[in-house]
Amino acid sequence: MSSEVAARRDAKKLVRSPSGLRMVPEHRAFGSPFGLEEPQWVPDKECPRCMQCDAKFDFLTRKHHCRRCGKCFCDKCCGQKVPLRRMCFVDPVRQCAECALVSHKEAEFYDKQLKVLLSGAAFLVTLGDAEKPETMVCRLSGNQRYLLLEGDSRHEIEIARISAVQVLTEGFQAGGGNARATGMSLQYTAPGAEGATQLKLTAGEDTSAGRRQSTAWLAAMHKATKLLYESRDQ
Repeated sequence: MSSEVAARRDAKKLVRSPSGLRMVPEHRAFGSPFGLEEPQWVPDKECPRCMQCDAKFDFLTRKHHCRRCGKCFCDKCCGQKVPLRRMCFVDPVRQCAECALVSHKEAEFYDKQLKVLLSGAAFLVTLGDAEKPETMVCRLSGNQRYLLLEGDSRHEIEIARISAVQVLTEGFQAGGGNARATGMSLQYTAPGAEGATQLKLTAGEDTSAGRRQSTAWLAAMHKATKLLYESRDQ
């Protein structure tokens, strides 16, 4: 990929929406697959009362729209300003209590797990019908759109084309106990291909530090796929 194409994919612009300032991709097609679209606000004429506590709106009790769900609330029910990175807001924005709780939980992904995905980890990679696995570093691209596999060969898998994910574990006990993640199986559709291709990642046994890094990466990737499915269901 040329540097010109890469720069075009990563270019961003600052836009102002009714909800606030957003730093969005210059080309919408290159947006993060984990992103959410801004909701349509419930029209003022359709919400004479708070949609949480049923307080009547008047001169003293003003209505506010939650930037995540678009519903109408009074200030008591929609007074928190919380970061909403999935919609690319520059500053924290007003959200209702329910949405604020969800956004707080998602913040952990952006503050911690996303960094793990971008740093990458080493795995034994079996791509499609390959007979032998190849040792490769797997990481998320800077624009969050691609899973990069780098070793003796190099592959890019578009995150949005991943259709199924299964975490591979060992050590599970029927009576209880924690299972340990040892790998991940993904199915995705390659451009121009008719059927799905399978990708299998297996954590190596090199060092305990390497194992911890691989396990953390698997957990972060599992969280990322959950956000991906939520974006599709929006």
